[in-house]
Amino acid sequence: MLFGTVVGNVWSTKKDPTLAGLRFLVVQPFKTDGSASGETIVAVDPLGAGIGERVLVVFGRAARHAIGKGHDIGFQTAVAAIVDKMELADGRTVGGTAAEDSGGPPADGRARARDGKQRNEDAG
Repeated sequence: MLFGTVVGNVWSTKKDPTLAGLRFLVVQPFKTDGSASGETIVAVDPLGAGIGERVLVVFGRAARHAIGKGHDIGFQTAVAAIVDKMELADGRTVGGTAAEDSGGPPADGRARARDGKQRNEDAG
């Protein structure tokens, strides 16, 4: 499963017949450090997500199930959820769009673990 932001749409007039009537989105994976990912993926969107919305993308059997056409489909990546909010361990809230994000890591560059203790993000 992948969490990402919808950054585009894909249109195709010629495609495998099993993909007829499906909507395709370009999704950029979310990175917790705030930098933009250089990667993108294309996913079938049975839910109607829009540009800028955050989504959960699933792969393989889960994607075919989300698409709803069974195993006889020529695609294995799909949007399974449009995200309203996600809370991270460092106290940040990631919203349904970037404009809805709030909070941030502590000013000293350290993240707070679930138990409330500080931990160094660079520790390996």
